[in-house]
Amino acid sequence: MPRETGRKVIANNKKAYHEYLIEDTVEAGLVLTGTEVKSLRHGRASLADGYATEYGGELWLENVHIPEYSQGNWTNHAARRRRKLLLHRDEITRLVSKAEQAGHTIIPLSLYFKDGKAKVEIALAKGKKLHDKRQTLRERQDLREADRAMSAHLKQHG
Repeated sequence: MPRETGRKVIANNKKAYHEYLIEDTVEAGLVLTGTEVKSLRHGRASLADGYATEYGGELWLENVHIPEYSQGNWTNHAARRRRKLLLHRDEITRLVSKAEQAGHTIIPLSLYFKDGKAKVEIALAKGKKLHDKRQTLRERQDLREADRAMSAHLKQHG
């Protein structure tokens, strides 16, 4: 069987861009069990409530839902177990020191296979206030309206 190449996205955290202001992103490896990998290969996972915390000098991904593998038996995994992130020591210290500032957290943005290995893109993020969320929605709506007006203008004069 040929080796996998490229990037195959399994799950994206769409809510993250609405709820947080993304400041820095890092790609990290994941320590997974066999049934977790098989479940991910079926394209099933949810990053919606996920976050990363530091325990004993290591970064751990918590509250990420990878459903149990349907053909798994007693070796099946717990759906929301804590999973170790594989990062360099200096990346961990940099992220943790910034995350300790008020209002900052580390969240997963996407989960994917890169050349056959499970990876997660994590981000240092700052929580948005309600007025910031409204501002983001307003900007997106204004861009959409401008695009519509441009395309309508081009159709008339095209």
